[in-house]
Amino acid sequence: WFQKADKNKDGRMNFKEVQRLLKMMNVDMNEDHAMRLFQAADKSESGTLEGEEFVLFYKALTQREEVLSLFQDFSEDGKKLTLLELVDFLQQEQLEGEGTEELAMELIDKYEPSEMAKARHVLSADGFLMYLCSPEGSIFNPQHQALWQDMTQPLCHYFISSSHNTYLLEDQIRGQSSIEGYIRALKRGCRCLEVDCWDGPNGEPLVYHGHTFTSKIPFREVVSTLGKYAFQVSDYPVILSLENHCSVEQQDVLAQQLKSILGEQLLMATTDGRIPTQLPSPATPPSPTLHFLLKGKKIGRLEDTLDGAGDDAPELSDEDTGAEAEEEKRRAKVLAKPLSPSGEAERVSALQKDRESLAQALSDCVIYCKSVSFQGFQEARTHSRPSEISSFSEAKARKLIRESGNEFVRHNAWQLTRIYPSGMRTDSSNYNPQEMWNAGCQIVALNFQTAGAEMDLNDGLFSQNGHCGYVLKPSFMRDEGTLFNPSDPSTWESHGPVTLTIQVISGQQLPKVANSKDEAVIDPLVRVEIHGVPADQAHQETKYIENNGFNPRWDETLQFQLRVPELALVRFVVEDYDKTSRNDFVGQFTLPFANIKPG
Repeated sequence: WFQKADKNKDGRMNFKEVQRLLKMMNVDMNEDHAMRLFQAADKSESGTLEGEEFVLFYKALTQREEVLSLFQDFSEDGKKLTLLELVDFLQQEQLEGEGTEELAMELIDKYEPSEMAKARHVLSADGFLMYLCSPEGSIFNPQHQALWQDMTQPLCHYFISSSHNTYLLEDQIRGQSSIEGYIRALKRGCRCLEVDCWDGPNGEPLVYHGHTFTSKIPFREVVSTLGKYAFQVSDYPVILSLENHCSVEQQDVLAQQLKSILGEQLLMATTDGRIPTQLPSPATPPSPTLHFLLKGKKIGRLEDTLDGAGDDAPELSDEDTGAEAEEEKRRAKVLAKPLSPSGEAERVSALQKDRESLAQALSDCVIYCKSVSFQGFQEARTHSRPSEISSFSEAKARKLIRESGNEFVRHNAWQLTRIYPSGMRTDSSNYNPQEMWNAGCQIVALNFQTAGAEMDLNDGLFSQNGHCGYVLKPSFMRDEGTLFNPSDPSTWESHGPVTLTIQVISGQQLPKVANSKDEAVIDPLVRVEIHGVPADQAHQETKYIENNGFNPRWDETLQFQLRVPELALVRFVVEDYDKTSRNDFVGQFTLPFANIKPG
């Protein structure tokens, strides 16, 4: 900061340069007050600040009264926290449980800048502030940032981070297609990617948005990129959602390139060689991790692909007892259920059509995610398989949630569902993913290239569990007999609402709004939003603080009642208040309510 504001580069800073510095730092300070701080720091009385004097000035400027008063509440002499005083703070304010004394020792060791204080096991005000601004002082429970959930349940029991038209970097009409889209999505933990394939010259399939002016990339390049980047952030399976518009000849090329580039990472058989009665888990052996599942059309049924599997119901081992065995038998009966003569004729005709338009080699690559059209929940229950998946536009999904919310939640307890944005969203805007998660939909595909509240929610939900792209659904959404309906409070197994109380104290060095004038200083306010089931949707905001982005103080308490806290996301937004136009966005942070650490 000193070098930025020292215009004439003489290593000193006069009062005019200090005023310029304050503007650069988003501080609109009364001139008399600034002069008082300046004179107090100018120990040499030279009319300029140099070296240590500037450090004194900066410290006076960044003094945080609200932190100091909290510090003094627990410090007997107001200058340091002894080990026991820090333990009191950790237990009473931070609500830490076991092992508080060891934690206090660790914090002093990590954040106390003075070696002398460290040796005496005390924490100074500087060390206290450093601790509060560290990951240990974060609202996000650090235990939930690592992989903390059970990863051995069927795929349909997880929300899966999913991208729509992953290859696009901009809009849906003229935007650039690039492998960069795949790299960016994978680096954000995305686990379901979309690949739109069309015939290309010289027998080489291309990836682009058909019937538009978007640029084109070779399919081979996309697959090579996936092979290179898919497992850098997460070890868990990647689902490739294949939108196949190729001729049968070029479909053979698709299959050959997938197999030759991805090799054994492409799942080409069920994990145990048998007809699945449920989907595999993200961590299913023999290949516990690092594999690709292809989602696409398939000729016939899965058992036709598996050698000698036939139509037999799966055998039950001795361990399969009780409810699990009943469930497996029920599912097995559904698999083996004969169709009526008209139904059988329909199936044969559909099979013939598939054989004419689909290459067998590509069909054989589809194991657990066979795309089928949705004919209703009743039809799905009697004739569909766990290894089949239906896709819905956002409008169709909303209609199903509105009309059959509970049936949709039940369906999503045993089969995967993919939601995609309306074709009218040519600007690559996004729909609200929360309403789809409320119904248990797993693959809620968003345009990752478009920043905004919708992607903030997505990033917030998937910021937990080691950023692996899979988040376990609440237990009431994993039960096929659940009564839960997101729109009907009478179906919620609630122990009464949970109260969330948020005290918004202060901010520090908030950035300026992009493209604002040099002399502009923001008027910040904080809005806290709850995203969840319709009854929990809410937002409240603080007053705005005029002309202070540097160290605004709000000291306001906001309170919310959550009926289904398991599905709630909490989004903090800072905006620059504007009374004549829309407020400008300054920044945001979103996290699931379940990941909040009280304190």
